[in-house]
Amino acid sequence: MTASDWRPDPALGVFDSLLVVDGEAVELEAHLARLGRTLLQVYGAELPTEVGEQVQPVAAPFELGRLRITAVPARIGFEIEMSARPLDPALMFPAAGAALGSVDRPGGHAALGSVDRPGGHGPHKWVDRRGMEHPDAGAGQLICDGDELLEAGWANLFAIREETLWTPPADGRILPGIARAALLEIAGDEGIHTHEQPLHPEDLYSAEETFLTNSVRGIEPATSLDGTELPGNGPVSRRLADALRRRWRLPAAPQAAATAPRADQLSR
Repeated sequence: MTASDWRPDPALGVFDSLLVVDGEAVELEAHLARLGRTLLQVYGAELPTEVGEQVQPVAAPFELGRLRITAVPARIGFEIEMSARPLDPALMFPAAGAALGSVDRPGGHAALGSVDRPGGHGPHKWVDRRGMEHPDAGAGQLICDGDELLEAGWANLFAIREETLWTPPADGRILPGIARAALLEIAGDEGIHTHEQPLHPEDLYSAEETFLTNSVRGIEPATSLDGTELPGNGPVSRRLADALRRRWRLPAAPQAAATAPRADQLSR
């Protein structure tokens, strides 16, 4: 595990990224509510009321896209920037994960390397993301607080153990992800038990399934941590992914081969 004492520069602002499907921003109210909380907590000011109305014209041209809202503190209020661009469907719900780590492996599994950041990265999406490389750039950081696993630099962390969904609590050290909240709600609807409590490396190593959630990428498997193999997706995470696709008005996933179990799981 490497260590990092980096902290973001609030003067550079905060942002939020939203999925666009058929010209509409997905989970818009939840994203605006989180952004509004951030502006109040960090800058002591409210999100301008017109921001929500400005989203639709930006999202409308895209059948599938990624929309970004950026708020930068100004002398009076905020400078709000809004942009959208097409999204490659291959980046969503990847069966084999993202191109991560120091080696460019398009379509490869999400290999995670732990970084110790005491207190975590916090509950806000900072524009200043130094030390938090995005997986599209080839990084796979799993942020830790000592021996607690908190979140990936771009996604929330989940594990399936004994048919129960586990994820670190939203206790101020992690981003309270919109996809994370949606998945916990879906799990309840599906009758899947959930536990929000600290996770440690041994919890992932002994899990039946390990995966990440992101409000644009959806669900992707996590298949290694610091060089140790993880199980990745399985029947429960695929079931949750199918439900999340329906919630986001996306086509059903194509049939794919299941992730092969590890040798030590074959007798379970």
